[in-house]
Amino acid sequence: MEKKERVRAALAGGPVDRVPTSFWSHDYLREWSPSGLAAAMIEPFQRFDWDYMKVNPRATYYSEAWGCRYEPSNDPRRGPQLKERVLESAVDLGRITRISGADGVFAEQLEALRLIAGGIGGAHFIQTVFSPLSVVGYLAGRDLAAVRGWMAESPAALHHALAAISETLAEYGQECLRVGASGIFFATTDWGTTRNLTPERYSEFGRPYDLQVLSGVAAAEFNVLHVCREENMLLDLLDYPVQAFSWAARDPGNPSLAAVLAKTGKAVMGGVSQSALNRGDAHAVEEEVRSAIDETEGRRLFLAPGCSISPQTPAAAVEAAARARNP
Repeated sequence: MEKKERVRAALAGGPVDRVPTSFWSHDYLREWSPSGLAAAMIEPFQRFDWDYMKVNPRATYYSEAWGCRYEPSNDPRRGPQLKERVLESAVDLGRITRISGADGVFAEQLEALRLIAGGIGGAHFIQTVFSPLSVVGYLAGRDLAAVRGWMAESPAALHHALAAISETLAEYGQECLRVGASGIFFATTDWGTTRNLTPERYSEFGRPYDLQVLSGVAAAEFNVLHVCREENMLLDLLDYPVQAFSWAARDPGNPSLAAVLAKTGKAVMGGVSQSALNRGDAHAVEEEVRSAIDETEGRRLFLAPGCSISPQTPAAAVEAAARARNP
């Protein structure tokens, strides 16, 4: 099977010659330019012969778009450092306006996607897009308590900011498709877990804006919802209009791959734990890959890590996953 054929078969629940697989991590030194990001994504894609690509840009670019300022760490082990945040109080929420989803840092990302499209032989690739509530969290310097306070004390101002961000991200998602992406990898980051937010609050401040962004990419064939963290809310979000769900299925309080397959006709993405990868335990990684394939019978499965892996992950652990995916 060709890579695109394999991905489409897995999305449709059909038989595949091997389970489509991809892993991703940050490159804290190179992800600051379109050419650097593209190279950092293409090199492991080719080295491990991945079947699809989840583009893994720097996590700060969404908040940079509205004015947050960061300084690169110049350390391959550490991400950028926040120097100036945009949201210091609820008053600042009123200053968040709709901006172009094709200019500024978004234009930089779109150029990286063009380079990726020309460098991976027509395979599927999907761009990471944070949820509007996630962007608010980053604009507030990831001060989750402050954002929760605004939910209670200044809901109208928070809704104003979320609406502006969601309109921008919907346009940006459309631009990603225009330059060749097969869809978006839509991430809830800090918010899709009951450890940080109640489901009721997420229904008010997360869901409607998530759906607005996803409506902008409704024509895509490979949209993925990624629900982060332990004790996540994935089971409450299975009606989202995507083709696959991604999460850390082996983390405490999260549903298994089989449990989600039983509740939806969509595909599942994951199966390999961060802990096994971080330890560089090739045997454990192979066991987890085989377990994921057994659990799902290899149907509607995309093998992947539960989230972005550390740049320091030993290559032997990733190589083990690449080997074990083969029948």
